[in-house]
Amino acid sequence: MRKLKNSELDRLSVEDFKEVKKTPLIIVLDNIRSLNNIGSVFRTSDAFLVEKIYLCGITATPPHKDIHKTALGSTDTVAWEYVEDTLTLVEKLKAEGVKVVSVEQAENATMLNDFIPNTQTTYALVFGNEVKGVAQKVVSASDMVVEIPQYGTKHSLNISVSCGVVVWDLFSKLQY
Repeated sequence: MRKLKNSELDRLSVEDFKEVKKTPLIIVLDNIRSLNNIGSVFRTSDAFLVEKIYLCGITATPPHKDIHKTALGSTDTVAWEYVEDTLTLVEKLKAEGVKVVSVEQAENATMLNDFIPNTQTTYALVFGNEVKGVAQKVVSASDMVVEIPQYGTKHSLNISVSCGVVVWDLFSKLQY
């Protein structure tokens, strides 16, 4: 086996990326502290053709060198917007028919491996602060909560890892 060269990867141009059909997923970052996590979420969102990222509360916005370091240019491809209040955004998205899903450990959460998305629905996935998680008022306003099953001694994943796991899982389930 031979590793492929970058020139062999058949990557989309920025213009083509903006025009290609997107996966019906929106990412909502609820008060994310780490600029590296933000950049990593952009990169994952680019890889799986996420529609848009909303950066809320204290979540920093591009351009910033520490976001750029992990985003590797994906802040130029993935649509994004800053919204100060996450709860206001959640209510707006729900009014537009988007199904809001908090990714959190909560009572009556649906395990990710059991969640079957509807291919006719757009989902907004809310990921929370590295210490406090998704704000309770946002969890309460969500249509549902999805939890990533974990079996070791630690019961949390880095937010950028959580985003990668959930987006990949839903991307693979939504391929039609």
